[in-house]
Amino acid sequence: MSRAAGGTSRGRRGSGTRGGRDRSDVDAPGGHPGDPPGDPESVARSICLKLLTMSPKSRAQLADALAAKGVPHAAAEAVLDRYTEVGLIDDSAFAQAWVSTRQTGRGLATLALAQELHRKGIDKDTAGAALATIAPDAEKASARVLVQRKLRSMRGLEPSVATRRLLGMLARKGYPSDVAFRVIRDEMQSPELWRDE
Repeated sequence: MSRAAGGTSRGRRGSGTRGGRDRSDVDAPGGHPGDPPGDPESVARSICLKLLTMSPKSRAQLADALAAKGVPHAAAEAVLDRYTEVGLIDDSAFAQAWVSTRQTGRGLATLALAQELHRKGIDKDTAGAALATIAPDAEKASARVLVQRKLRSMRGLEPSVATRRLLGMLARKGYPSDVAFRVIRDEMQSPELWRDE
């Protein structure tokens, strides 16, 4: 008992030294002194649960995090498979939620959403199914709202300047040029939105 307590005390004293930090990294493959030492699957579970508690994650994101923490591939796959089996990891639900929040909240178009899902490690079929949930007229409606908001801060600008800035904004959000031009043209026919009276 006293020996165990003494060992803990020495570990705490050593944590402030150069060698102490290195030892905690070795003892805990997850890179955190509080992670369970010596059991890669326990470390993988701890890391995954911590990340999933913070925000939803795709399987690929979790796999990347485990690899970055030095968790062996076999242990990582075992934990990821188990969490997928019990529903803690669900790339389909993740993709659908991502599309819904980013399309309505940020006004992103399908192209930008597809690129984001790809960066999150979502496969093409799963991403396609999530993107298919966007209503046909939703993109144009979102683009229209974005343009209306932006035009209110462009009062007094020349039409060519306003058009160029609006096109750039919509392009960054993934809107095709034909949709962008059509929406901008329609909205700029309402001069009260952007011209000084």
